[in-house]
Amino acid sequence: MNPRDLLTDLSRRLGDPAMDAAVLGEGNTSVRDGDTMLVKASGAVLGEAEPGDFVRVDLAAALALIGDDDAGDAEVDAFFGEVAAREGRRPSVEALLHVVLYEATDARVIAHSHPTAVNALLCSERPELLVDGALFPDQIVALGASPLLVPYIDPGLKLAREVRARLRGHSERHGEPPAVVYLRNHGMFAVGANAAQVLGMTAMAQKCARAIIGAAAVGGVRFMPANEVTRIETRPDERYRRALLAEEGAR
Repeated sequence: MNPRDLLTDLSRRLGDPAMDAAVLGEGNTSVRDGDTMLVKASGAVLGEAEPGDFVRVDLAAALALIGDDDAGDAEVDAFFGEVAAREGRRPSVEALLHVVLYEATDARVIAHSHPTAVNALLCSERPELLVDGALFPDQIVALGASPLLVPYIDPGLKLAREVRARLRGHSERHGEPPAVVYLRNHGMFAVGANAAQVLGMTAMAQKCARAIIGAAAVGGVRFMPANEVTRIETRPDERYRRALLAEEGAR
C-alpha cells in the first residue's frame, strides 16, 4: 500500500465514531517516507480522509526550524506557507511534534488522537494514573512500561521543543523512547511500525483509561507490582509477542 493510501485508511479508521478517538478536525496522522513525512493537512477530517488530505514535509528542514532558538511563530508560518505553496495545503499545526517523534524513534507511522476516556483522565486532577503503573500484562505489551506524560503546552513550536527535550530525558532514564506520549488537557500520540499497530495502541490506551476510571469508582486503582511489570517488559516471549503483533500489522 502506498503511503497516501495507508494514511487514508488509517485516518478513516482512527476517525470512525466506533473508535471514539476523534471528531470534526481533531487528531492527525503521518507516515515516514524516506527523508520526508506525509502528514494530515490542517482542517482535514480524519473520518472523511482522502489521499489528497496529506502534505509532504522535509524532516531535516523541520528539525532545523525546531532547533533554531531564534525561530518563532513567524518562521513557522513561513515554513508552513512554503509547504502550502508546494503541496496546495498547510500541514496540521501539530506536524512539528510528529517530526520530533520521528527523530527520537524508528517509527514509520504516528497517530495522534483525543480518545474520550483518555482525555477524561488527561483533563482530570490525576492524569499521572495513565503513566504511574500498569494494570495488566497486555497493556505493557501494547503500550510499553514507560509512557510519557507532558503538561499542557500551546500546540506548535513550543510544544515540539518541550517534547523533544522530554523525549531525550526519557530515553536517558529508560534506555529507549516511549511508545506513547500523553499530552495533558490535549490527547495522545501512538508511535509504531505500521497503521494496525498504532490503531491497536490507541484502542488499548482507551481500554486502560476506562479501567482506571472504573477502578477509581470502586475503591481505587491498584497497579501491578513494579517487579512484575519489569518481568513482562523483559520476558523473551512477551518481546516476541510484541514483535509479532507489529509484523502482523504490516501484512
